[in-house]
Amino acid sequence: MKRFTLALLAGVALSTTSAAPKPYVLENTEVRDVKAPGLNREYQIFVSLPPSYATSSRSYPVVFVTDATYAFPLIRSIARRVGDKPPGLEEFVLVGLSYAKGDTPTFSRNRDYTPVPRTAKNVTSDIPGRAAAYGEGDGYRRFLASEVLPLVAKNYRVDAHRKIFIGHSYGSLLGLDILFKEPGMFDYYVLGSPSLWYEKGVMFEREKAYAALHRDLKARVYLGVGGLERPTRTHPSDDDMVGGMLRFQSTLKSRHYPGLAMDSRVFESEDHLTVAPRIITAGLKWALPKR
Repeated sequence: MKRFTLALLAGVALSTTSAAPKPYVLENTEVRDVKAPGLNREYQIFVSLPPSYATSSRSYPVVFVTDATYAFPLIRSIARRVGDKPPGLEEFVLVGLSYAKGDTPTFSRNRDYTPVPRTAKNVTSDIPGRAAAYGEGDGYRRFLASEVLPLVAKNYRVDAHRKIFIGHSYGSLLGLDILFKEPGMFDYYVLGSPSLWYEKGVMFEREKAYAALHRDLKARVYLGVGGLERPTRTHPSDDDMVGGMLRFQSTLKSRHYPGLAMDSRVFESEDHLTVAPRIITAGLKWALPKR
């Protein structure tokens, strides 16, 4: 088992006789390698335990977040910062879902977070010698259900009825696919800037197919998007992610599912990248207010 580390860049030149600088270590964190037999790949998960974990015997809510190399240290910091002062946050175990070993982040997330292959002719790969891959979200979802969730439940004191999924962009697309394929896999879904434009709105078709066969959707869903995530005069070809999210929310509400609780927010003056920390903070406060 390894500890999660962040290498710090030295601001001054080191002499050749100096010892190598030590990495910065995030306390109470672990890194675990997890094989995905059905995918013939291996992934890593990052785990952060709350401050009271070592002195408590209780179970904690557990947050699973995609794009872990970015989101894991961010959420860990938000939890400490926002949780320190009223109204605060409830403590939770954090599980970061990292990328497949040997893949770049872009290659791994393009493949694992999307529900169907891309039909566009101009898709490219950022790994020389490997064709671009998309549409393996079903396999990745099964990996989470059969390998990751059981591993976390076995090794950590987590509340099986308070599992929170957090994703952004393609990560939210994965979250929506899980919501319609296996909604009980998580209890809360915090979905930022979901890529509802993907493959001509395939997720709208998934929602329609679910509604045709079900009268209820038992889940709590928080949707967020940046107010600047829409076409502008200078960028008229940009996807209207604000309009897409609002339309998706309206469609879900029109189903009148008795078990579905929804909330959403458009974060004005934020774009696709800057909005992510704000959605995460708001989503955590929504899902885990201090009791």
